[in-house]
Amino acid sequence: VPLGIIPLLQVDMWEHAFYLQYKNVKADYVKAFWNVVNWADVQDRYAKATANTGGLIFG
Repeated sequence: VPLGIIPLLQVDMWEHAFYLQYKNVKADYVKAFWNVVNWADVQDRYAKATANTGGLIFG
């Protein structure tokens, strides 16, 4: 992650992350991902990312 960029939410789509449990069914892996997202953490990251700016800055 480049300096100054705060990831809000990430999902690992490399094969090692899902293959043992989901084989080649990436859609099932992504559906299950939504059940374990820590939304409080995402909200905290968003607040920190926007605290010193007028909004999100993409670069």
